[in-house]
Amino acid sequence: MIVVVMGVSGSGKTTIGKLLAERMGWVFADADDYFSPAAKQKMAEGHPLTDEDRAPWLQTLNALLRRWDAEGINGVLACSALKSKYHEVLEAGIPLTHIQFIFLDVPKELIAKRLALRKHEYMNPMLLDSQLATLERPTDAFRIVNDRPAEEIVEYLLEHVLAVQDVATRQISK
Repeated sequence: MIVVVMGVSGSGKTTIGKLLAERMGWVFADADDYFSPAAKQKMAEGHPLTDEDRAPWLQTLNALLRRWDAEGINGVLACSALKSKYHEVLEAGIPLTHIQFIFLDVPKELIAKRLALRKHEYMNPMLLDSQLATLERPTDAFRIVNDRPAEEIVEYLLEHVLAVQDVATRQISK
């Protein structure tokens, strides 16, 4: 099973994703670690990435997820995945029963507060509006409002992920 924890910068993807992976005993990857130096520089300067900028990054992430799937590795990927076409790239070549998107929905005001409190290598807080404008609210994801303590969110997500994994296992064994 692969879980993609998605949302805009400041929504809690890394915090929730790491904690979920830890609690499940799964591997964790942060999509931010796969950005090219040029993409990081562009964002640090306050310029949003275009679909063309994101294309090689998404292909790299898809290769990672396909490897996990082929090797039977359960994992959590923290990734913005702002558009439905990005989901299509990420899940390409992976059976739909093996991948689950979780959308961390957070009010803009709370995200802005979180971003103001943190120092990020390249994610400029000025990019929040462009991320929100780019975000296509997913129809293929489990949505949860991330406005509570991380432990509480993860506890709820554990039940969901385990239920999805159980259904997928039963479908595969038929």
